[in-house]
Amino acid sequence: MADTPELPETLATYLRLRGLEPSKYAKRSKRRKRSTEDDGNQPFMAGRDPKPLGDALDKLTQQSGWSGQLAKEDLVRRWEDVAGTETAQHSEPTSLMNGTLTIQCDSTAWAKNLQFMRAHILTQITTRFPEAGVDAVRFVGPDAPSWKWGPRTVPGRGPRDTYG
Repeated sequence: MADTPELPETLATYLRLRGLEPSKYAKRSKRRKRSTEDDGNQPFMAGRDPKPLGDALDKLTQQSGWSGQLAKEDLVRRWEDVAGTETAQHSEPTSLMNGTLTIQCDSTAWAKNLQFMRAHILTQITTRFPEAGVDAVRFVGPDAPSWKWGPRTVPGRGPRDTYG
């Protein structure tokens, strides 16, 4: 029997001494290459440097779906940067529902002046906080007290004979 060049020498010698023919399974016993999938775990490889904590938190907020809510909170917290110092002293964001940001102003004069500046303020909000989802801005002045509390209300003008 002739030795096959594909078999390791020890296996070929064993088969020759036993008088056996090498089978198709014996021919497959080649050394396999180590997989290179674990290159990220090797020391001194690219990508092994520690990542900044801010990047890890950004990735966590993106994966958890918190980006929109955090942008809304940041918009309210940084209202002075968006509107300006003097404007922020006379106005404050009160609600953000369905893409409409409602701003409560100290007086109707401030509400009217801010309505003239609506495009500028909306541009500032969308460029600084695009994930907040603000599509429109509504400015309201001081209102009379509301007699409606809670989800169930009765139509009418409110209590008329309560105060005597």
